[in-house]
Amino acid sequence: MPLPPAGAVPAKALPPQEVRLDGTDRALLRALVDDARISNKDLAARVGIAQSTCLARVRALRDSGVIRGYHADIDPRALGHGLQAMIAIRLQPDARTAIREFVATLSRRPEVLEVYFVAGANDFLVHVATASTDELRDFVADHLNRNPAIAGTETNLIFEHTRAAGRRV
Repeated sequence: MPLPPAGAVPAKALPPQEVRLDGTDRALLRALVDDARISNKDLAARVGIAQSTCLARVRALRDSGVIRGYHADIDPRALGHGLQAMIAIRLQPDARTAIREFVATLSRRPEVLEVYFVAGANDFLVHVATASTDELRDFVADHLNRNPAIAGTETNLIFEHTRAAGRRV
């Protein structure tokens, strides 16, 4: 029987926030946060469980949606996008009925790295990367501020980004 694709959540699965994680699950997750490319053999050895148990547990964590995926963290500068910014977006009150469509459209933009739906004065924080201030200005002016669904934006340049090492698992 073929395995479900990574990240697929079976219809009977509990929502990830309702999955009960034991110490072994948490040890597996900590090891995968440190190195998502670790082999099953090395992961099992690091956690102190059999390889077959390790494989079954990681599959269960993936199937339940606790593990949402694996990805490469690519430095935008390597792709010629050395200027990064966080853009706060406030939607028009009548645009809030189409939030999913708004996020989907925004997420497809090549400048957009991440979209956060947030509480507070703004509706979204959008992490973008561009090659220059001209490209950033054009993105904000042409693709955001001309959008009738957007009430306003505020752009903050990112001078440096440090990934936190201490994710709690």
